[in-house]
Amino acid sequence: VITALQLERLLSASGPTGGHVTRPSDGEPARKIAFLQCVGSRDQSHDYCSAVCCMYAAKEAVMIKEHDSQAQVHVFMMDMRAFSKGYEGYYRRAREQYGIEYTRCRISSLREDPETGDLVVRYRRESSSGIEMLEETFDLVVLSVGMEISDSVKQLGRDLGIELDEYGFCHTAFFDPLQTTRPGIYAAGPFREPKDIPETVIDASGAAAQAAELLAASRFTLTRKAEFPPERDIRGEPPRIGVFVCHCGSNIGGYLDVPEVAEYALSLPGVVHAEDNLYTCSQDSIAHITEQVKELGLNRVVVASCTPITHAPLFQDSIRAAGLNPAMFEMANIRNQCSWVHSNDWEAATRKAKDLVRMAVARASTLEPIHTTSVPVEAQALVVGGGAAGMTAALSLAQSGFEVHLVEKEAELGGNLRRVRYLLDGQDPRAFLDETIERVQAESRIHLHLGSEVQQTSGFMGRFTSILRTPQGEEPIRHGVTILATGAQEYRGGEYGYGTHPRVLTGLEFESMLAHAEQPDVPLEDQARAAWEAIGGQLPSEVAMILCVGPADRFCSRICCTTALKNALELKRQRPDALVFVLFKDIRTYGFKERLYTEARRQGVVFLRYDDETQPVAEFLNGRLKLVAHDPQLGQDITISPDLLVLSNPIVPSPDSRDLASTFKVPVDADGFFLEAHVKLRPVDFASDGLFMAGMAHYPKMLDETLVQARAAAARAARVLSQRALTAGGIVARVIAEKCVGCLTCVRVCPFDVPQVQPDFAGVGGIQGAAFIEPTICQGCGSCAAECPAKAIELIHYRDDQIMIKLDALLLGAKSPL
Repeated sequence: VITALQLERLLSASGPTGGHVTRPSDGEPARKIAFLQCVGSRDQSHDYCSAVCCMYAAKEAVMIKEHDSQAQVHVFMMDMRAFSKGYEGYYRRAREQYGIEYTRCRISSLREDPETGDLVVRYRRESSSGIEMLEETFDLVVLSVGMEISDSVKQLGRDLGIELDEYGFCHTAFFDPLQTTRPGIYAAGPFREPKDIPETVIDASGAAAQAAELLAASRFTLTRKAEFPPERDIRGEPPRIGVFVCHCGSNIGGYLDVPEVAEYALSLPGVVHAEDNLYTCSQDSIAHITEQVKELGLNRVVVASCTPITHAPLFQDSIRAAGLNPAMFEMANIRNQCSWVHSNDWEAATRKAKDLVRMAVARASTLEPIHTTSVPVEAQALVVGGGAAGMTAALSLAQSGFEVHLVEKEAELGGNLRRVRYLLDGQDPRAFLDETIERVQAESRIHLHLGSEVQQTSGFMGRFTSILRTPQGEEPIRHGVTILATGAQEYRGGEYGYGTHPRVLTGLEFESMLAHAEQPDVPLEDQARAAWEAIGGQLPSEVAMILCVGPADRFCSRICCTTALKNALELKRQRPDALVFVLFKDIRTYGFKERLYTEARRQGVVFLRYDDETQPVAEFLNGRLKLVAHDPQLGQDITISPDLLVLSNPIVPSPDSRDLASTFKVPVDADGFFLEAHVKLRPVDFASDGLFMAGMAHYPKMLDETLVQARAAAARAARVLSQRALTAGGIVARVIAEKCVGCLTCVRVCPFDVPQVQPDFAGVGGIQGAAFIEPTICQGCGSCAAECPAKAIELIHYRDDQIMIKLDALLLGAKSPL
């Protein structure tokens, strides 16, 4: 029996078993594996869901099957909580493509077979006739353990004087979810509530935004700009290459002969100096490189050490300090690609290090200076969408000292928040909305454009120009960044008689009915009014709620389960004798929302599970409603005659979201939600620089999550606006017009929609129309250069000859032409 984290280590190629899943007890391969979900979560000691366990179990199960297609994986779960973006699709692939078996239950017992060491799991399974008890033998059992706060973190919270909850998580307010009980101290990540990596990253950016708001007045007061001497003109000079080989303590020097590699480098054509250093990245060594470039007249530098991802900028600054263009630098990664890989073979590692250095020297001989231009930043933001996300992002940027244009197509602010009548803890969303609108209208840095839409936009990060269509006519604005917070909407389909029968309504419409029952001045929505009249203008005595309606079979709408339980509890509060039936596939009350599920069961709400094959059937006879559902516990159909049928319809993208995506040239996913650049690393960024997203236009989410993501988008936007100027150019694609045939290949393959065929440019043979790539927008991915059939596009710093010479150096060895 191991934990999921231990299994993850076993699955790693660099783990103790080289990626093979074996039993710790006897080292035998594990071919039949069970996952036990909700261990240390959703129990009497931990009345919360740890939010990540279902999906990391699915991920690890898939990894097991990819490693060994014959392995059998069985997951025992209470509910499958695949509630985030893309998770439902991943879960379905795990079942349908990889054959992973899922059973809904908590196991009855686990015992070890004393003869074989195998594990015998006793559990119950639903069948067509009801419940049956089974026993199954496994080689390995994996515990999907939950999250809890460590004692040291609890002590840190007490030392900081911030309030913690009964489990040690940080207490924050719903409308200010990152602010602790002590001003100036913010909370982010699982310390606030269990959550996955994308949400943790969003939390962190949101907390940074709130800190930046406090510190806005002190911006630039402690910064110091690095100064470099004028760049040396090396045109016409033959290559004079210096090579610096790093021991990296024993990380490299402990596995290969570093002095021998340095001596070998000195024998290569163009190399006039080579040496080895204990730590080339140390402050003394960096200064030494600068001095050597000056004293020896080096015009190219090669450093053989660790990864350029982290260390290249450091060495580039060292040669800039000596007057060299930073592009005259090349790096050989003899740690990650050599000493770490061949740690058991000194001779082979030394030979490979020589090969890598030889390749780097060969490429260094072809390097040319790269020059960039400085583009002043238009320190204004455009925020599209005046709902909770848009207003929060606009306020955050304004409080950080930036001008904001807030564009809302409706005549009033508020968006979907106007339809929310009450919250889980009794707080008033309407009061919060009114206060937020008042703050927006009172903020002098926010320029409000109501009844307006973005007609067109052009430019690049730091220098956008957009045309607004306003009630007064067209209005151009200039801005450095854009945040799209255009929201989404409740699905309105015809399932279960919605739209034709007055007793069928959506969750939001039912919410308006509950609010109206207690406060008659609260207006009823259209379908809610029809339902209210159909049941005689009083609260219903019996209600059925169906979750996962319509498009929810493709993706989880995240908020529906929680909203349904919120409404169920509100009905029970106002009318305790009411019967409430909730028909569900999985109850996905993640994080602390699990307490809502616990309370609903305590209040007598009845939960009936269904699946894709046994969906409920609604019948209407003489104005009455009858609902037939299959109870898997009993193995038979049951009939309910509720006063109302409430549909938890999913949140779907707004109809104009694709048009907006086309205007801004940003992608949407298969369901129509905005697609982020990277789900974990850049969860609020579009792939195109300077464009960000927030709120339900990205994916359905609760109000507090929307507020956090809005601040995260503001933080990312402020990162751009706080720079006085941006650097444009550098490693970008360049069109050789005289070779271009205007075939449009580059236009089709560019993921950022940068290349354009300009009719006033002349291509091969003087034909009208050749490609043009705006260097300020180009991301330098190289897709166009790789695909161009006429070789009319080259990627600066990565020309074909600069790449091929490395291969020549590798394959031809010392015979390589430099």
